[in-house]
Amino acid sequence: MALTSRPRGTNDIIPGEIELWLELEEKIRSVCKAYGYQELRTPLFEHTELFQRGIGDATDIVEKEMYTFMDRGERSITLRPEGTAPLVRAYIENNLGSGALPVKLFYYGPMFRYERPQAGRYRQFTQFGCEALGSADPLLDVETIALPLALYESCGLSGFEVEINSIGCPTCRAAYREKLIEFFTPHRDDLCKSCQGRLERNPMRLLDCKVESCHVVMRDAPEITEYLCTDCSEHFEGVLTYLDAFKIPYTLNSRLVRGFDYYTRTVFEVVSSELGSQNAIGAGGRYDGLIEEVGGKPTPAVGYAVGVERLLLALKGQNKLQLSPTGPNCYVAHFGGATKLKAAQIVQALRARGLWMELDYGDRSMKAQMKAANRLNSQFVLVIGEDEMANNRAVVRNMENGQEEPVSLEDMEQLTKIVGAWAK
Repeated sequence: MALTSRPRGTNDIIPGEIELWLELEEKIRSVCKAYGYQELRTPLFEHTELFQRGIGDATDIVEKEMYTFMDRGERSITLRPEGTAPLVRAYIENNLGSGALPVKLFYYGPMFRYERPQAGRYRQFTQFGCEALGSADPLLDVETIALPLALYESCGLSGFEVEINSIGCPTCRAAYREKLIEFFTPHRDDLCKSCQGRLERNPMRLLDCKVESCHVVMRDAPEITEYLCTDCSEHFEGVLTYLDAFKIPYTLNSRLVRGFDYYTRTVFEVVSSELGSQNAIGAGGRYDGLIEEVGGKPTPAVGYAVGVERLLLALKGQNKLQLSPTGPNCYVAHFGGATKLKAAQIVQALRARGLWMELDYGDRSMKAQMKAANRLNSQFVLVIGEDEMANNRAVVRNMENGQEEPVSLEDMEQLTKIVGAWAK
């Protein structure tokens, strides 16, 4: 094992890349604020049972992808593979539903799944999600779709589409479950091993399978929308009405079920033409039974999650979120000795005022220092020599237009005003 190689499925975010992440995170926070969502942060690991009960034993995540281990207290612990179940646990434990409803929360942070690494998909990945808890109104379903679309539009992303379906509630799904078992049983031998095992436990999971042979079998499978109860059918009609009112284009996808067992009624994905076959840049839906399943009171809820790496990949594909070159506000050049000490004092004083200041640490020649200022893309350069120290005055040069302005080396207000103007 090479100590200089990162673990497979992880990624380093280096300078030049991190700025794109920070800009995207700022846009996320801005959109969430406009929709009234507040941030919540949960631990990186939870009790394993939270995900087993919340996500479902028959899902790929629980069966194949979770990072699970026994801690020193012989408790089964899992690195969080998704953000909804931990958020729901925190909602219950911290009694967040005691005030006005719905409660609108968002999260942003690393998740962990042991899956095959590919473009924009890692074993440690970053996920942003928004969750609204405490209302069954179909308008909230559509607001949950509109929020990420507003984020994508604020980033300048185009070419994305919304796919939507209703998977009903436990009551109307019971009849659909029996129809699926009836349909798939004669084709059992044509299914992959995972689907063969899920056929009796949770046949709807077969519709989420990515194996091509299973796709061939499911082409003629019955559609869930034919089995929706009156309440679920009316709810879905309400969702589509609000989507039309918001002028949000969408495609009905009767095979869309999502990979988590906690979903009820509305499920949806946003797909991008920039990502090939693995084209989802976010997905979500309603999960009216999850809070009760985890141990809380019956509470309707709906949410959405975005893989940040996937979103950045789509944005890069369209040359969005490109940053302008940045650099220090000012580079202070010196001749060593007492002039270096004076330069260090000025740099420290202006850093305390929030400016990005740099100077030479190696007593290099003035020519080498000026080259360093250029490489750093410094907007201004201040040169301090013995004459400047003796007179307590120097000249600040604007490296972009060559203009120079005299300054007092004792007047930090004047220096801040001149070199700080670029920061604005």
